[in-house]
Amino acid sequence: MRRSRGRAGRLAGPWALALSVAALTACGGGSGPAESGEQPTVLRLAIGGESEEGYDPTLGWGRYGAPLFQSTLLTREADLGVGLDLATDYRVSADGLTWTVDLRDDAMFTDGTPVTAADVAYTYNAAAEQGGLTDVTALEEAVAVDEDTVELRLDEPRSTFVNRMISLGIVPEHAHGESYAQQPVGSGPFRLVEWKRGQQLVVERNEDYYGDQPEFDRIVFVFTDEDATLAAARTGEVDVAALPSALATQDIAGMRLEAVTSIDNRGISFPTVPAGAPRSDGVPVGNDVTADLAVRRAVNLAVDRQALVDAVLEGYGSPATGPVDGAPWYEPASAIEDADVPAAEAALADAGWRDADGDGIREKDGTPASFTLLYPAGDTLRQGLALSVVDMVAEAGVEIRTEGVSWDEIDRRLHTDAVMFGWGSHDPTEMYNLYHSSMAGSDLFNPGFYRSAAVDRHLDAAMAATDTETANREWRAAQLEGTEGFTASADAAWAWLVNLEHTYFVDECLDLGEPRIEPHGHGWPITAGIAEWTWTC
Repeated sequence: MRRSRGRAGRLAGPWALALSVAALTACGGGSGPAESGEQPTVLRLAIGGESEEGYDPTLGWGRYGAPLFQSTLLTREADLGVGLDLATDYRVSADGLTWTVDLRDDAMFTDGTPVTAADVAYTYNAAAEQGGLTDVTALEEAVAVDEDTVELRLDEPRSTFVNRMISLGIVPEHAHGESYAQQPVGSGPFRLVEWKRGQQLVVERNEDYYGDQPEFDRIVFVFTDEDATLAAARTGEVDVAALPSALATQDIAGMRLEAVTSIDNRGISFPTVPAGAPRSDGVPVGNDVTADLAVRRAVNLAVDRQALVDAVLEGYGSPATGPVDGAPWYEPASAIEDADVPAAEAALADAGWRDADGDGIREKDGTPASFTLLYPAGDTLRQGLALSVVDMVAEAGVEIRTEGVSWDEIDRRLHTDAVMFGWGSHDPTEMYNLYHSSMAGSDLFNPGFYRSAAVDRHLDAAMAATDTETANREWRAAQLEGTEGFTASADAAWAWLVNLEHTYFVDECLDLGEPRIEPHGHGWPITAGIAEWTWTC
């Protein structure tokens, strides 16, 4: 869902953002409505999302959906349902091992060549061989059966494979080389015209696109920091500006604020094992304080999540009880009553944590209930959450020391210190990656080395299910079944805090169409419905 707050009257400022001037030049002349009073042919967006790796789906571009330059076999609909894109139909064998896809025959790449079944098979095989951020590890092989049919053959059933079909953009085999990520060729609604790293990216409408044609000829993505984005919005230099909720309370003349529901969340990962067991590569693992379940539960109980939403998110969000709140695979029984400091104190006392020296911090066997919480420096939202949690948890006798550090530093310490992370995907595979023991210490997944045989069993069953109902039942059981599960009611492996609403300032003349529930902010989730965008003035 999306909620908006309107503004009236655009400011007429003489100052123009230099970057936007360059963007207009690159577009061959702008069409700013403020200047011409006519419907624009070019939109300018300051919504972040520049991909450092480029725009190759086989390396991970588009894994959160909406690859823009490329078509996908299926699409994610506004209600999180599954729709058709390049596929006209698909079916899964009874054993869950073969996904057969029928393809439309009118799709063309932007270099004028048709999209074939061989291109689809090549894309999936290439993504599997690349081993990149697009997870197709279950794929044994993709085979073009005939001109418009592809079989995606798995080596084991994988209920979440449908999400690969939604997110993996199809690339042309004949044009997929080393430079593809910088110069992608696809069959999506737009084609890339120019990319100046760190400055702007210009795309234009693909006139041969088989789907609904977008209303606008060109889109210019400008890559600016928060201050420059705000300035560009104030002077009418951009039509859509993504800004953190802390800046969403401002009035910007000529623009309205749209808050879009997301499953983008923020939460604290805890090391769940005692210190002293390094990873095979020597990286230290474990923390003697957060390894105690009572401490993790106390943090979960003491935090006032609604207060975080009100004070840090300025109301643009909701309390989070887990990593998948509101999704079809969410277990609502796992939610707990928070802001309950007496319950947190009782949990600590029962586990032997007492404040013997009267300094306000509990101890157990000479170890103070104190640990460090890391957050990425420069991320004001995560900083605000971290600092607020410190005061809430201190009431129960737990000390949290916060540090704003680089991601390199977080990578070095994420197994020994708590970390303020952000996640949120339309794909439950992310939940598997965060909690399955096999993912412990793998990239940023399961950073706390959480292990539970019961949770592993349910996660494995969910992945191997051949029908959605069974899969969702197992996903929910992994969160909580009886007294077992990874959520706050049981193992409290994380302390999930808030679900964000993504906040955008949007030109009052621009209608963004039907709202869509957005995933974590990598890429450009708001452009998923760009074909529906219209100018109304």
